[in-house]
Amino acid sequence: MNTIKRNLFLVVFFISITFHFESVAQKAILKVACIGDSVTAGYLLSDAANESYPSQLQILMGGQYEVKNFGHSGATLLKKGSTPYFKTKECADAIAYRPDIAIIHLGLNDTDPRNWPNYNAEFDADYAWLIDTLKKQNPVVKIYICRLTPIFNEHPRFKSGTRDWFWQIQSHIPNIAKANQVGLIDLHEKLYHRPDLFPDALHPTKEGATILAKTVYENITQDFGGLKLAAVFTDNMVLQRNQPIPVYGTANGGDAIEVTFKQQKKTVIANQYGKWKITFPAMTQGGPYEMTIQSKGTNLVLKNILVGDVWFCSGQSNMAFQLQNSENGSAEVKKAIANSTIRLFNAKAIRETDEMAWDSLTLVKTNQLQFFSGSWSVCDSISAKDFSAIAYYFGKNIAREENVPVGLIQVAVGGSPIESWIDRYTLEHDDKVVDVLTNWRKSDFIMPWVRERANVNLKNATNAKQRHPYDPCYNYEAGVEAFTKFPIKGVIWYQGESNAHNVELYEHLMPTLVESWRKAWGSNLPFYYVQLSSIDRPTWPAFRDVQNRLQNKIPNSGMAISMDYGDVLNVHPIKKKEVAYRLALLALRYTYGKSVIANGPSPLKAIQKGDNILVSFAFAKQLTTSDKKELIGFELVNNKGIHIQSKAAIIKNQVVIVVPKGEKIKTVLYAWKPFTTANLVNEAGLPCSTFKQELHASTEN
Repeated sequence: MNTIKRNLFLVVFFISITFHFESVAQKAILKVACIGDSVTAGYLLSDAANESYPSQLQILMGGQYEVKNFGHSGATLLKKGSTPYFKTKECADAIAYRPDIAIIHLGLNDTDPRNWPNYNAEFDADYAWLIDTLKKQNPVVKIYICRLTPIFNEHPRFKSGTRDWFWQIQSHIPNIAKANQVGLIDLHEKLYHRPDLFPDALHPTKEGATILAKTVYENITQDFGGLKLAAVFTDNMVLQRNQPIPVYGTANGGDAIEVTFKQQKKTVIANQYGKWKITFPAMTQGGPYEMTIQSKGTNLVLKNILVGDVWFCSGQSNMAFQLQNSENGSAEVKKAIANSTIRLFNAKAIRETDEMAWDSLTLVKTNQLQFFSGSWSVCDSISAKDFSAIAYYFGKNIAREENVPVGLIQVAVGGSPIESWIDRYTLEHDDKVVDVLTNWRKSDFIMPWVRERANVNLKNATNAKQRHPYDPCYNYEAGVEAFTKFPIKGVIWYQGESNAHNVELYEHLMPTLVESWRKAWGSNLPFYYVQLSSIDRPTWPAFRDVQNRLQNKIPNSGMAISMDYGDVLNVHPIKKKEVAYRLALLALRYTYGKSVIANGPSPLKAIQKGDNILVSFAFAKQLTTSDKKELIGFELVNNKGIHIQSKAAIIKNQVVIVVPKGEKIKTVLYAWKPFTTANLVNEAGLPCSTFKQELHASTEN
């Protein structure tokens, strides 16, 4: 009997213990409420396939969490909005759910003209109401509010107000989070460069929802994948001298990171977004050094680091033109190893923009912004051969003349238009060119050849919004942006061939690009660029003239002339060393303060005296001709617009042009031929640019 009682007691005991642990386990499950509009609800997605971001979040969070979707399509945060969330069944259910964690993503529909213009002053208070209501139901609830997912330019209301109201709402959300002491999740950052994931410009695909779910998961768990350095930090790198040196990357939230460099040790805690940065004081040139980065058992060591000057080298095919293919390039490649204080970062493309259809893997990686990859290399015959000839010779000149280590970062794509190098926000807010973002493969903004080549590459694409390096913003998003937190000395640029069809547009876009890059780097970077050369293409004289004038419009810029090294048929002239030398002269003169002549003759004014027109020049103590032969390249335009060939000569360091009898001249042109052999130079042998000079009335009798 005692044995039976004892066994019965044990059975009852174990049953009660089991019920107790099951009860504890049930209580341990944390409830997560995803509150929002159609993006949360999963519009365009399949609930059955668990495609919405809350469904995918549930999978990531695991069995210790219960994730429920309280999204309502069309909902506004504003109580007086067109479809107020606070009146919906989903809102009532979310409050009754008494979540332990609440993720709120509302505001997209508040950009409607029925909503934000009328009731924007109530947005903060209405958001606070929702937060407070959730807290009343569960005082210990952890609430996160979210920066909005993107609205892209194809949205029908984009230019009529949504664009501007969207960014106004975005600016409110961090302040609301701070005022209400709740968490903030950025759902915008990782999707802003992915228009390919938004078929209707507003709602993400399943892949987009995956990114949302992962972002929310990382913020809740603070698991950002452990210690990682930004991709620009590798062995053999050059750090910019005489500027504070930031070292940065990602880690799990709250982890301590320790960085040691040049006997200095600094520690920082990764923030709630998994980001960290340590800044060392400015240093003079030197090296080689090592850098150690440690966190929670992970130890990274970077070797052979130099401190010197870093130049960012970008553009299209003439910047990408390889050293081994330039004139005498093979011989230069063999002796490149002698330049060991030059370091090269070649951001290589996964595919050339050649006349071939890309495979599916290339298309996917391009959409995922994985088009470029690279690391720092010591300059030698292997790394230099396929590096930019222009950048290599430029760096060699700077290293020699300044006796300083030089780092060269090459991000260049053959055939790429300037629009592809400008950031999305800038283009979206530029009313002159915002429309280039819409269906760019059929846009007259983009040169026909560029569109045709992209269409060949994308022949196998199934996504109507397939990305390509000719796509507006793409090269900025996939390439340039990765380097904008890394201090540099300046920029060299060789691009324009794919924009020569629209001279006026380029005159607007080039200053826009320079301004946007300077804003991104947070510095008034020197910007030196190469003028297009000579080739038999009709718009090139006007294009060269615009490029020439832009150096006066863009502060801290300069232009290297290349037209005398052109080729009548080949858009890729091979004399890169000479052009790079001219770029280096500009940098040596205007960035490094050397007493060198860096500019060719520049026209000041043209006046008529009797039967002659006199053209005077700056940057010319002694005018001459490059071949010591007769001066050629000048022509006149009369008041009827007829071009007149006329003889010109150098007299007393001015150019004198004979006016044919009876002609009324209004304009002087120089080198105004697509392919020109014009030969005016100054005492340093630097050429005069293509120009158009209107005639001034003579002040003398």
